[in-house]
Amino acid sequence: MPLLEAAGFTVFVVILLVGVFSIIFGFPGTFLILGDVVVYALATGFEKIGCKIIIALVCISLLAEATDFFTGVVGARRYGSSKSGVVLSIIGGIVGAILMIPILMGLGAIIGAFLGGFAGAFLGEYLEQRKFKPAIRAGYGAFIGRLAGVFLKGSLAIVMVVITMSAIYF
Repeated sequence: MPLLEAAGFTVFVVILLVGVFSIIFGFPGTFLILGDVVVYALATGFEKIGCKIIIALVCISLLAEATDFFTGVVGARRYGSSKSGVVLSIIGGIVGAILMIPILMGLGAIIGAFLGGFAGAFLGEYLEQRKFKPAIRAGYGAFIGRLAGVFLKGSLAIVMVVITMSAIYF
């Protein structure tokens, strides 16, 4: 394998791994993986990765993003959150991740996403009901839903990487 080709393949694999890892931070890593695969397919003339694989990866990516969003919503709703609690949970997760990025060399974004989601759902419920216990319960539901969403989305991202690498090597 020529040096330039090896360097390009190394960058390709690193971007795949960054896509999987970025999911922990709440980023759409499956789209990063998909974009990386499309660029690889174009660069190699669709030699090993064809349209069928790309279409399958598009479907998995859309499923993963939808699953991540809906598990957070379902988690909050299942534990008694209102619409405002769900909306504030989503906003809180984003704001928490952004605010906590500088902590622990960027790993604080993970903590911030979970804590922000919890805080958002808690605040939404507390402002609506003025009761502490239902607000804590809604925050807990948002936390559990977010955790489940990250796990499912991460699993689907790994499936995308396995499909891609299998197509290249087998």
